[in-house]
Amino acid sequence: MTTPMELSAGGGSSYQKFVRFALEQTKLRTALTPLPSQEKFKSIKVKDEKKTVLNTISFSSPKIRLLRSLTIESNQSMQVLDFGAFSKPEYDLPIFCANAFTTPTRSIVVLDLNPLYDVTQQSDYKEKYYTKLMHLSEKYSKILPWGGKITSESLSFFSPIVIWTTFSSSLFLHNTLYSAFVDYFKAWLDLMDGAKEEKDKFKISLNCEAQHKYLTWRAEKDPGYPLLKKLFGENMAEELVREFLFEGVVSMGNKTFLDYFPEYKSENGNINQKRSVIGKSYETRPWDFKGEFIGNKPR
Repeated sequence: MTTPMELSAGGGSSYQKFVRFALEQTKLRTALTPLPSQEKFKSIKVKDEKKTVLNTISFSSPKIRLLRSLTIESNQSMQVLDFGAFSKPEYDLPIFCANAFTTPTRSIVVLDLNPLYDVTQQSDYKEKYYTKLMHLSEKYSKILPWGGKITSESLSFFSPIVIWTTFSSSLFLHNTLYSAFVDYFKAWLDLMDGAKEEKDKFKISLNCEAQHKYLTWRAEKDPGYPLLKKLFGENMAEELVREFLFEGVVSMGNKTFLDYFPEYKSENGNINQKRSVIGKSYETRPWDFKGEFIGNKPR
């Protein structure tokens, strides 16, 4: 069976195809301007340069605050994709999120239009952005099924169309994932094209805080941080997370992780490092194909 690792032999990470598609399509819709972080992080050194290749890009546009990508390929043993697109706070667009970790035997994937506001609580936001996209979930959920338990805390940052999956690495499933990436990113670009600029300063401030809350959660709980620390050292890993992957966690607001998530405060005042403090998780997809939340009984 051909794997994505074999596909990329001699030609760089196969996830570069995902990134190229996204850039090409975005440039057809809007003008992209390189951000300073692209220059800063493209030259960082990996501890084992002979075996590991890192690629980073970051851009902005009139509606996009940050479009960035990080890919890692490690000597045919590992491939990583971390691609995200964040709108400016004048727009309440979902956050495009594509995370994949692939070895010769296993792939772990999250692909979603992460909601700016919790869709299990704000039905108007769900109706605005996801009702017309539920066909995407129906199209891919059988081939790329639910990946198992996910914490209640994480769920608030996922949409009804999220693809959260794990599978044995194969060329067929890698190509299926690429097809899903294409469909989901085109859907996000369509939403961007149709987005109307918000003029109300209060609503803009709410959008800004909602995005900052998301960035704060991701920067603290990013599952890829241990790998970045191993590859680049603790200081550079911290910079990659806070100044590149989740840029804005410093500049978009002053609230801390514990301000947003006080339930994670331990007895000594520090952040409880447990994956979940609620202790509940969802073993199966908690939305139906109409986008209705059916996960009221987490396990």
